[in-house]
Amino acid sequence: MSNRPSGHVVRSTVRPNHETAGRAPIRTFLRTSDGIAVDSVYDPGPAVYEASPDAAPAPSVAPVFVIAHGFTGDVDRPHVRRAAGVLARYGAVVTFSFRGHGASGGRSTVGDKEVLDLAAAVEWARGLGHARVVTVGFSMGGSVVLRHAALRPGTVDAVVAVSAPARWYYRGTAPMRRLHWLVTRPAGRLVGRYGLRTRIHHRHWDPVPLSPVAAVPAIAPVPLLIVHGDRDGYFPLDHPRMLAEAAGEHGELWVEQGMGHAENAAGDALLGRIGEWALRRAG
Repeated sequence: MSNRPSGHVVRSTVRPNHETAGRAPIRTFLRTSDGIAVDSVYDPGPAVYEASPDAAPAPSVAPVFVIAHGFTGDVDRPHVRRAAGVLARYGAVVTFSFRGHGASGGRSTVGDKEVLDLAAAVEWARGLGHARVVTVGFSMGGSVVLRHAALRPGTVDAVVAVSAPARWYYRGTAPMRRLHWLVTRPAGRLVGRYGLRTRIHHRHWDPVPLSPVAAVPAIAPVPLLIVHGDRDGYFPLDHPRMLAEAAGEHGELWVEQGMGHAENAAGDALLGRIGEWALRRAG
């Protein structure tokens, strides 16, 4: 286990945002506070440009979006890259693979220790010179951005949770029953490892982490956007409504007609609206 702080870069060289703006993306591994190497990509995004590409824009001109993907996703999945590409129109973007996913180390804890992965990515984004950080999470990543904002107050400026669950151990839909089989059974974990490129930890949660709905009240006064499709096959609409009720006045709920689940179902137009919301609300 490493005793280096979360966000420590274990490979590659990084430079402040005013030196990297508008140039090639940076790919590196970050070290979490519990020693996991997290595969991460920084895209400065065209939105940070001023009038001249030779100018060095102030880091605060645009926010940085830190994207937290869903379970079985990773930084190289087409749907993650597409979401990053749309949000890059509104600011810089950090994407990363959660532990146990893609090239990252460790094993997935399905939303528990993943808060440490997000913390490392947020700290890296701050270290690159960005004054405003917006976390955008999908499905499992949605639960992670909610818990991260609650457990680490003051580290982000706005939070967006798309297709997030409100409570743990939900088995009310067929996709969630299949997911529980994948996570809890040895045969399921083999399918995850070799079929889905996702290495899943065999241990049960102990203790059970703070649930998303219990985390939400602690996010205030940071702006919170909850986005959910009315055709989500994993989590029905009582999940986003519970989150919105827990958020009270500091939260906003968008129920998207015809939308399914997570990144694959979030169209470019919706992602653009999320980018615009973040520009307005992130300070």
